[in-house]
Amino acid sequence: MKRSVLLGLFVTASLMASTSFAAEKDLCAVNLQTIENAKAQIPPDMTDQVMDSVKKAQADQAKGTKAGTDDCIAETNQTIQDLKNASKGGK
Repeated sequence: MKRSVLLGLFVTASLMASTSFAAEKDLCAVNLQTIENAKAQIPPDMTDQVMDSVKKAQADQAKGTKAGTDDCIAETNQTIQDLKNASKGGK
């Protein structure tokens, strides 16, 4: 009985850990898609800044490392936040 409980806890922990790593890679892609979907709403004065940010994020994503994924997420989160602030009227 104790073995099956321990095995169950181990399997659960393993599954939860593996999905969190996959979620980070997916978050980068989701953020890039969010920016892509918002292209029509990007203020003209921010277009170059957003495109440079997307290129940098894609380069970080292409590294295929955890650090690259983290950099991609940070870059895209900042760009999304800048776009939200610009739509509110602030920068």
